Amino acid sequence: MDERIKNLAIIVLGVLCLLLLIGTISSCSGAYKQKLARDKEMAGRLDLEEKMSKSSQEKVAMEERIKSKDKALQEANSELAGAKKELLEEQMISKSLKDELAKLTNTKESLEEDLKKCKSRKR
Repeated sequence: MDERIKNLAIIVLGVLCLLLLIGTISSCSGAYKQKLARDKEMAGRLDLEEKMSKSSQEKVAMEERIKSKDKALQEANSELAGAKKELLEEQMISKSLKDELAKLTNTKESLEEDLKKCKSRKR
């Protein structure tokens, strides 16, 4: 009977070892799958981080462009305001010259009439 107990113990221990081996293999398989999932997630995170970094660099570049365009717009607006002032001054000068010309024309006409009157009196 001793032998039978020994054989039974060997069989039980063998089955137990087999079960532990299967458990260890399945645990390793699960760990490997988790590692693959973690690696995949890390790769995705790195890709997203790179995209975010690139987006922030593009944002900074766009902000710089906007600032330069705003500055150019302000300069153009100030030049436009100056040009408007100059145009207004030129229009005022032109009106003044037209008024002077009208006065001179009236004076010339009155002098011509006076000259005609003087010539007609002398005759």
